[in-house]
Amino acid sequence: MQHQGFTLQPGIADKHREAACALFWEAFRQKLAHVMNPEDKALAFLKQVMASSHAISAIGEDGGLLGVAGFKTTAGAFVGGGLSDICSVYGAWGGLWRGLLLDLLERDLAANTLLMDGIFVDPIARGQGVGTALLAAVADTARERGLSQVRLDVIDINPRARALYERCGFRATGTQDIGLLRYLFGFRAATTMHRDVK
Repeated sequence: MQHQGFTLQPGIADKHREAACALFWEAFRQKLAHVMNPEDKALAFLKQVMASSHAISAIGEDGGLLGVAGFKTTAGAFVGGGLSDICSVYGAWGGLWRGLLLDLLERDLAANTLLMDGIFVDPIARGQGVGTALLAAVADTARERGLSQVRLDVIDINPRARALYERCGFRATGTQDIGLLRYLFGFRAATTMHRDVK
């Protein structure tokens, strides 16, 4: 789908995979660094498990990757992988404790709902409508699959993202405090937001 200055396309091209991993890490480093560092291993893990089938890309006029929206369904997730994947990068012990901690961030799927699994935009492309277009494309994807809503979770230290979601029709439906885990993940609470797409 063509937009002013960029195009949306399903999936992530092989040539954009490394850029997608780097942008993902930049967007979520603050939340994940304590668990997924060192950075080189975090990027190796992301490259191994990132599923193109559960993503929408924004491509600039120069062919570069500007942003990605990922989603999760019963068929898989944008950033999935299991214990064997994480152990193959971090080793048996390193993979085990990281896997247990990352499981604490997992969100269950709900009936008739497409679950967002991360959205990020290259800093050079912010303010150009890329995030808004990606969120609209995710809503279209949910509608095409016969689902009635999209769900995402936004952390309390990211008010800019929450403002974008609200502008795009998402409404807050609940907030969960993560307690002592805030010392590990760097945020205190996550707000669940939904957008009806029917």
